[in-house]
Amino acid sequence: MNVEKLKIAVVGFGKMGMLHASILNVLPGVQLIALCEKSGLIRKFLKKAFSNIYVVDDVEKFSNLDLDAIYVTTPIPSHFPVAKNIYSAGIACNLFIEKTLASNFDDAKKLCDLAQKFGGVNMVGYMRRFTVTFLKAKDLLDGEVIGEPISFKAYAFSSDFFRVKQNSKVQTPSIGILRDLGCHAIDLALWFFGDFEVEKSKLESIVSGGSEDSAYITVKAPNGLYGEFNVSWCVDKHRMPEVGFMIKGPKGVMNVNDDNLELVLSGGKRYRWFRHDLGDSVAFWLGRPEYYREDEYFVNAVINKNSVEPSFQISAKVDRLIDEIKAKAY
Repeated sequence: MNVEKLKIAVVGFGKMGMLHASILNVLPGVQLIALCEKSGLIRKFLKKAFSNIYVVDDVEKFSNLDLDAIYVTTPIPSHFPVAKNIYSAGIACNLFIEKTLASNFDDAKKLCDLAQKFGGVNMVGYMRRFTVTFLKAKDLLDGEVIGEPISFKAYAFSSDFFRVKQNSKVQTPSIGILRDLGCHAIDLALWFFGDFEVEKSKLESIVSGGSEDSAYITVKAPNGLYGEFNVSWCVDKHRMPEVGFMIKGPKGVMNVNDDNLELVLSGGKRYRWFRHDLGDSVAFWLGRPEYYREDEYFVNAVINKNSVEPSFQISAKVDRLIDEIKAKAY
């Protein structure tokens, strides 16, 4: 492997494919050399816009490119077959897959087995682990500033379908709110607190019959920690998707979301940090700065052959919990 310039390809050139490809194209030590896209119209555009990048319609056409890593940013139901083809054909062993790892826990487990068999660095795109407010929260929790957490309330809200009338022509994504946005809150909770089990769950169809538009979940950890999740894309005043937590401990309470963190200790002391207070700057800003940090982290791990978080193994826990939420829903 040439550590001077990693040869990387991106599969799927939708919104997330464009975002990651753009960041990879400016990262030091990276050469974006190939793109795979099913749409003939998009491929035609890509070939005209990027004459120095190999554009194909099938991932198996990457076989002779001697790739160091591949980003899979296709729709979630295709994650498993695309990644399986990459591994089975020996195209690359270092894989980054956008969240969620798969569309169900069974496929997620199979991808974990493939990753273990073929080796390499594997990672899933839970970019909020690279948000400065959540990084600060994780540091404070690890330092037991509020003591061992007793309970938490998490939310993941957007206004994408707020006030959309039921049975209108508008269709919500078929993957549902849990895999679209709620998975970020679940992943952060696993990162903050460790494993937990689903106690109860309620799923609601607001926009159309059968759609998964909101969810309310209660969970419990082996140490007695109690948690609640409230997830919806039909909430007012959330033009941008937002994830947040209220965490209680014996020494205080922490409130954290994408933009700020507030800490109130039992003695009355209060602290507050905003993004700009926490060094929220990167070399190339596209989307949110956490995307750059995420890609830089993965690339450096490939170069140095380091393990990463969240790996396939860790991220599969999110898929397990989503399956469990759906199985226990009423």
